[in-house]
Amino acid sequence: MLKHRGFPGRLPGTDFQFTIRRANPKGATPLIRRDRYADRRAPDKRADLWFMAALWFHFEDQPFERGNLDAGRLSWLFGREVLPYDDPFDPTSYDAQLVIDENAARAAFPDAFKGNIWA
Repeated sequence: MLKHRGFPGRLPGTDFQFTIRRANPKGATPLIRRDRYADRRAPDKRADLWFMAALWFHFEDQPFERGNLDAGRLSWLFGREVLPYDDPFDPTSYDAQLVIDENAARAAFPDAFKGNIWA
C-alpha cells in the first residue's frame, strides 16, 4: 500500500480521518458512491471540503493511487468528484488509480480551489 507522504492524516481539531496507518490484511474496504444529502451536518461538509482541497493540492488533475487514503472519506466523493481511472476498476484494491473530475469538483467545492487552505 502506497503511503501518500505529506497528505494530512485528518481534519485539524476533529476525528475526521483522511488516511489510514496500515493496510487491512483482509483487503481494502471497497469504494462505494455515498449519497450526500442537503441536510448533512456542517462538520461533515467541512471535512469533505478539506479532503477535496488536500486531494487537489497533492494530485491536481493527474491520476493517483488510492494507497492509504481513507475509503470512507473517499466514498463521499467517489463517482462524482473522484472517478475511477483504471479500466476495469477494482474498488477493493489499494493500487486502484483514481482521478479528480475538475469540473465537478469546482462546482461542488469552489473554496477548495482558492489556494492551499492548509497553510
